[in-house]
Amino acid sequence: MTTTQPITSVATIKADGVDVFYRTAGPVDAPAVVLLHGFPSSSHMFRNLIPLLATRYRVVAPDLPGFGFTAVPASRNYTYTFASLAQTFTAFVDALSLTRFALYIFDYGAPTGFRFALSRPDAIAAIVSQNGNAYAEGLGQSFWSQLEKLWASGARQDRDALRPLLELPATQWQYHNGHPRPEVVQPEAFYLDQALMDRPGNKEIQLDLFQDYGSNVKLYPQFQEYLRTSGVPVLTAWGKKDEIFVAPGAEAFKKDAKKLEIHWLDAGHFALETNEQQVADWMIEFFDKHEVFKA
Repeated sequence: MTTTQPITSVATIKADGVDVFYRTAGPVDAPAVVLLHGFPSSSHMFRNLIPLLATRYRVVAPDLPGFGFTAVPASRNYTYTFASLAQTFTAFVDALSLTRFALYIFDYGAPTGFRFALSRPDAIAAIVSQNGNAYAEGLGQSFWSQLEKLWASGARQDRDALRPLLELPATQWQYHNGHPRPEVVQPEAFYLDQALMDRPGNKEIQLDLFQDYGSNVKLYPQFQEYLRTSGVPVLTAWGKKDEIFVAPGAEAFKKDAKKLEIHWLDAGHFALETNEQQVADWMIEFFDKHEVFKA
């Protein structure tokens, strides 16, 4: 007997004046799982995870403004801050009539998702954090010290000093660093990320977001309070060798999440690459165990 793998569709929908590109699969009447990517990627990072989850769930993965194939009209005069990303994500959720869902957060997807959760705590059935940080303990100093300098000064020279992080060697490093077998990581992932980041004007967008990331750190106490008061179930699937969001960031969830499972992947920052089946298995088991979609 053969099993037909769900087919992933792509679409664009207008939300917050932005043409939001997204990938989706699974029955539209099934419980929803929303996947939020991080820097410098897009919904493409979930290309192999989506069909694994779509046998059970309605899976939706948008590209945030400034990333992937989402298009922001010039007339929109968009301000690239994390408050703006969360506002657009909220409009996207509303445009698709997603009222309650499990949320997968990675990298930039974490502050975007947590900001949404602060405004609509009842909409989140569960959180899956794959190197999605909400604690100061999770900030790897070798990486973040450069950004902290910019947050403190706002100086052009400190902004320009971050430009090497927007080039191919740094993008490839994020995929390869910490992976036990970098030769199995397919190169089109980081080449696509880089090609999209190399579009005219996009690197200034990325620098704007680097500069604004400090606003998320200031909100960490509110994110933690949300975890304590909501009782939302949290699953971490964390690349234990990540030098950007380091392992103590996963351990820190123990302080606030009442229903928590911590899982480790032998990987770095882009821990999902080559580990999709393991992560899907953990998610499905966790959702069933905690009955997160029970009416």
